[in-house]
Amino acid sequence: MKKRITISIDEKTIEKLRKIQAETIHKESRTVSFSEVVCSVLEKGLMC
Repeated sequence: MKKRITISIDEKTIEKLRKIQAETIHKESRTVSFSEVVCSVLEKGLMC
């Protein structure tokens, strides 16, 4: 089940997420949305 959430992120974290987004786009040669990156980072963090 998916839920919609609202979060506040500081500029430094947004820059890091945008860097991850750019690296993923470059590596996989496909478009990746900002929300996909945020979800991926959250999932990886929860799996640790």
